[in-house]
This record gives sequence, structure tokens and C-alpha cells, in this order.
Amino acid sequence: MTHTHTINNALPGMRGMQHIGITVPNLTEAVAFFVEVLGCEPYFTFGEFRFDDDWMERHLNVHPRAAIRDFQMLRCGNGTNLEVFEYSAPDQNRRLPRNSDVGGHHLAFYVDDMDAAVDYLKSRGVHVLDTPSTFTDGPARGLTWVYFLAPWGLQLELVSFPRGMAYEQGLTRLLWDPRSPGR
Repeated sequence: MTHTHTINNALPGMRGMQHIGITVPNLTEAVAFFVEVLGCEPYFTFGEFRFDDDWMERHLNVHPRAAIRDFQMLRCGNGTNLEVFEYSAPDQNRRLPRNSDVGGHHLAFYVDDMDAAVDYLKSRGVHVLDTPSTFTDGPARGLTWVYFLAPWGLQLELVSFPRGMAYEQGLTRLLWDPRSPGR
């Protein structure tokens, strides 16, 4: 049985997030990190996208001479897919935004055992920012989290809430949760 939840004024036919696209400075190194350290599964690459007209600008809102060297689709456990790009462009900004910058972002991965996951990342030489924090009150009570950095500086996060979060009390529809994706 398929459960469909309809929201007024929603995009017709929208079922959920299929992927998140992220541009990296070196595709080979980034895919190796996602696969060999985080355990994501590589699926397929697209190959080069380069055009002599304004296709890139019209379709992707980038400089007309921007080129995608290649991009790779990855599946990361029981969650949305990652589409990892390596671009070159005459006007490319190579500085990563911080969370406080407009366009700032991070990717969060759910783990069952925060301590084991942090120990593992540190054993692989990954820069973990400080120590895990746990919300003790408010709607996120029960959520433990910590940030870490990919080798090129991408902000990533581990989250864990094995007994749920406070906001869940009394609700029948919850935020999507990789522990039980059908909820």
C-alpha cells in the first residue's frame, strides 16, 4: 500500500527529494571520500557537459563557457542521493560558503551510535569540529549532532536521535527519518 500525503498548494506530483547536487574541486577525490570514508555507493557518471553556445547559461544559470568535467551519482545509505559535480568556469568562485553565508549549506548523515561514528571519522583523519552536542530541551530534545569537514572543506554533520525527538509527541506525520523511511 502506498501512502500519499497531499498538501494544498503543493507542486503537483511531488513525492520527495530525489537528490542533492554539490560541486567539488576534484571529483575523483570527493567520490573517494564519500565512498571509502562515509560508505556511499557509486552508481554512474554522466560524462562531460560543454557547449559552444549559451546552453549552460540558459539551462543551468552558469557562465556560458562553464563546463562540467564529469558528475557522479551516489547513494548514501537510506536517504537521498548525491549528485557530485566538478565544474570549471571563467567566473568560478572557489571559496566554500560557511553556514552563515547566503547559500551556506551542510549535508547531515544519521548514525545509530554517535561515539562510534566520531571515533571512526577521527581514525580516518577526518577533522571533527569539537565534540557532539545534545539538545536537552525544546522540539529537538534528544538530538545529538556534531559537524565534520570533508578534505576540501565541505561542511558535513552527524546526527543521532535513537529515542526520537520531543517534537514527535502527539504527531502522526513526522519529518522524514532514515531509520524508518515509510513513516
